[in-house]
Amino acid sequence: MGKIIALAGKGGVGKTTVASLVLRYFSKKELGPVLAVDADPNSNLGETLGMDVIKTVGDIREDFMKDPQGVPSGMDKIVYLEMLMNQVLIERKEFDLLVMGRQEGQGCYCMVNNILNKFSDELEKNYKFLLVDNEAGMEHLSRRTSGNIDMLILVSDYALRGLRAVGRIKEMIPSLKLGVSNIGLVVNRAPSELGKAFLDEADKIGVQILSTLPNDDTLLEFDMERKSLLDLPDDSKAVVAVDSLMEKVLGIVNSK
Repeated sequence: MGKIIALAGKGGVGKTTVASLVLRYFSKKELGPVLAVDADPNSNLGETLGMDVIKTVGDIREDFMKDPQGVPSGMDKIVYLEMLMNQVLIERKEFDLLVMGRQEGQGCYCMVNNILNKFSDELEKNYKFLLVDNEAGMEHLSRRTSGNIDMLILVSDYALRGLRAVGRIKEMIPSLKLGVSNIGLVVNRAPSELGKAFLDEADKIGVQILSTLPNDDTLLEFDMERKSLLDLPDDSKAVVAVDSLMEKVLGIVNSK
């Protein structure tokens, strides 16, 4: 099992942008193989990377639940679902992407979830790094049946509401029974100097600030022109900041 780096934070703080820049770092440094898992129901990671996501794991689950008997004649259900999972895995030279997609509807999903989780566990063994872009509730991570999270990066913007959301996420970790080796905070769209009220709140929550990411107009330009963040220039302020962040993160996770 490779190193697992997960990101979490409330919606709108720029978590998926940070995840995209982390993937850019891995790609430029050729540190793969890397599996990126978009576990946020909004499923925006592929879009920021300039990738077309046709189908998700959630789509597979829902389609199967609508017609459990639709398995091709002579094929085992487990083999069938694993075949479908391979089809939704988007493979690139730099990394692979698996999009979890929609949350569960009504009904019992235990059997199909067990099969999909088992496939995911086996798939992850083939990668040096697993990067997981989570929703605030970290539902995907709570279902993990194997593996320890080597670094949980909590992302907030420069606002106390975002920071307090980070505090709530941190508080729920023990109840999710997750093995988290390291936790750190990234402050997105931050000023050159963080104010006392913000620093005091971070200290109260008990989370180390790993990095601050400045406002970067280039990110807005790329978004408006629907360009992949993988193509951002090396001197982009956001790129420089995330590259520095990842040097620190890898120093921490590789020290054990």
